[in-house]
Amino acid sequence: MKKLFLAACLILLAGCGGKTPPPDWKVDSSDLIERYKKNELRGEKLLAERYLQQAVNAAGGAGQVAETARLWLVRCAVRRASLDDDDCSEYVELAKLETTDEDRAYYQFITLDWNGVQVSRLPKHYAALAAGTADKRHAQVEDIAAPLSRLLAASLVVQRGEADDALLSLATETASAEGWKRPLLVYLKLAENRASERQDADALAAIQARIRLVEQSFSPAP
Repeated sequence: MKKLFLAACLILLAGCGGKTPPPDWKVDSSDLIERYKKNELRGEKLLAERYLQQAVNAAGGAGQVAETARLWLVRCAVRRASLDDDDCSEYVELAKLETTDEDRAYYQFITLDWNGVQVSRLPKHYAALAAGTADKRHAQVEDIAAPLSRLLAASLVVQRGEADDALLSLATETASAEGWKRPLLVYLKLAENRASERQDADALAAIQARIRLVEQSFSPAP
């Protein structure tokens, strides 16, 4: 019995020793950048920037250039998902020192350099979008399962000037379903402009009602 107990202990120790846990800085930066994304999309800008800086400090404090650059790249992508014209300057500066081929391709993708991007370095859903034609964009975006990836893809198509009303609606409802107030408000105002141009009074009234609800949610509670 004693021999079996010792053997079991050795097996457990060998199993635990075979998988090194990630370092604290990586765990911290990963958690903090997720908190940044959530708050940025919800429109909690001050809180979002605080989490971003803490994530950058965690990776930067470990001297991790490529990892720190990636965090800035994430920020750029999340802002572009809300149709901000972010040039990813913080990533660009660090990427001069160190980056990965995948991150460089992702940077080219989110800054609309789709002709120069190495699509083999992109995630499959983005590679298909970058390599495809304008008439297939809506279907390709709609097929993306992850909401933030779908919203980013839709926003990039909008920034390329290739979006139709159906794609705008897809982006709007993606943001609405997730409660992402910041991109939702941007897309609702785009829809408001289009409804106004069409002189569609019913659609305009419905859109403006949604805009008021979202704007009211930004007001501090009494």
